[in-house]
Amino acid sequence: MRNETPPTARETADRVTRGEASAVETVREALEAVERIGHLRAFVEVWPESALERAARVDAAVADGVRLPLAGVPLAVKASEGADSHQARRLVAAGAVPVGSTSVPGPGTPWKTWGDNGEGPTLNPWNGDRVPGGSSAGSAVAVATGAVPLATASDGAGSTRIPAAWCGVIGYKPTTGLLPARDRAGLTVGGPIARTVADVELYRSAVLGGRPVATPPRPRVAWSPTLGFNAPDPEVVELAERALRRWARSSGATVSVPRLALTDPAETWLARRERGHPAGVPSEDLSALDAVLSSVDLLATPTTPNRAHPHAGPGEVMSVGYTWLFNLTGHPALSLPAGLTGDGLPVGLHLVARHHEDSLLLAAARDAERALPTPPPSPLRDGGHTPEM
Repeated sequence: MRNETPPTARETADRVTRGEASAVETVREALEAVERIGHLRAFVEVWPESALERAARVDAAVADGVRLPLAGVPLAVKASEGADSHQARRLVAAGAVPVGSTSVPGPGTPWKTWGDNGEGPTLNPWNGDRVPGGSSAGSAVAVATGAVPLATASDGAGSTRIPAAWCGVIGYKPTTGLLPARDRAGLTVGGPIARTVADVELYRSAVLGGRPVATPPRPRVAWSPTLGFNAPDPEVVELAERALRRWARSSGATVSVPRLALTDPAETWLARRERGHPAGVPSEDLSALDAVLSSVDLLATPTTPNRAHPHAGPGEVMSVGYTWLFNLTGHPALSLPAGLTGDGLPVGLHLVARHHEDSLLLAAARDAERALPTPPPSPLRDGGHTPEM
């Protein structure tokens, strides 16, 4: 079992830039790591030849003095996004090296919290009997196992944030409109999955041009355990709130619990997706949400109402219960690891900021990350129990 912590994207780029490692060597190690997690079925395709060729070009550019903020960073790309997506092209221009495409849900079920690579379902790296979340399933597994430090994802109802939460990593959905829409309804926005907020900030700098800012000295956070319509697993709520309170004690953040009783956005979200044109969130809900966000810096919730479910399905619980509202409203949102349930499954703390306050969101997440325990390596990243599917 390999228990050492794999390098982050920032550490990798710094080593390549300083000449302490080559991009070719780094990418070769990543390809070996991808092979080691083959049992989890996270990758649809792996591109060793093109990856090593691109890595050699990165080494040549670095030798010529070209400054590449993601020099030699192995990158996994979501299969439905591909290496030609806007965000992937920007990451490659910054020196990242795509090593393969990651699994997304196949046909056959109405829920999308799973993945399939053509050989079978993608497995959660914490428990192979559970799904990793979706639709950016393979991207979350690739990052959680340390095969790569950074992966592209996309989020139309929570498809970046949910697998990040269930695999114990970080998923960021930017303010809607900062990236080209991925669907005709304008619900789906690209974003990264990473293990550290610093790597998310590297992504943002390369793709969106944003720069890190300082956290407010005493961030104000509103906590809502249900948003008014979820019926969550009590342990999931307890872990998310415990993580929030731990950060608050460390940072001096103030936590309020407003009476936020919003409407389940299921009907509105489905109408907008199916008709391909904006379907508005009820004005009273928008007013209530604006009132909360105008009085605080962040809104916090659990990322999901449930823990990662078995491959048979989620039952009656809507895993998108906390996330898809913010695809409709366009607010930036991020999921941070909040801890492990008693049966060893990761859950997430979900942070939401006002429109275009992505810098503040990431600054707060960076501060919270320092206060929270670092998730241990996922137990199945080098083998372990996998179910017979």
